[in-house]
Amino acid sequence: MSSAKAKFLEEDGCRVRVVHLDRVEQARKKTISENELDRLALTYKVMGDPNRLKIVMALRNVEMCVCDLAAFLGLSESAVSHQLRRLKDLALVKKRRDGQVIYYALDDEHVSQLLNIGLEHVRE
Repeated sequence: MSSAKAKFLEEDGCRVRVVHLDRVEQARKKTISENELDRLALTYKVMGDPNRLKIVMALRNVEMCVCDLAAFLGLSESAVSHQLRRLKDLALVKKRRDGQVIYYALDDEHVSQLLNIGLEHVRE
């Protein structure tokens, strides 16, 4: 291995570690901004809550109002509204008013793709 591609470091006087500098540089070139990283982490954190994930899964194929979602989840309308606010803040769901009823749906196809990829992974 050439010295341009790897750097040998001695740790604790007895162990040797190899750092592949070309791979480190490649990873650095593909790094996203801190803002994007924080938003992505928050998206996964929000979707990591079982009730919010159930809401998102329910909205994959049909739009639903708060009452529908409350009945589906067995939660209060207030609890569902709180969860929907979190999901809406991250643009995971959107709302549509029809008279006095507000219907919720997934914000776009990307949210559905996130769910499908996650399901595909856990089902392997």
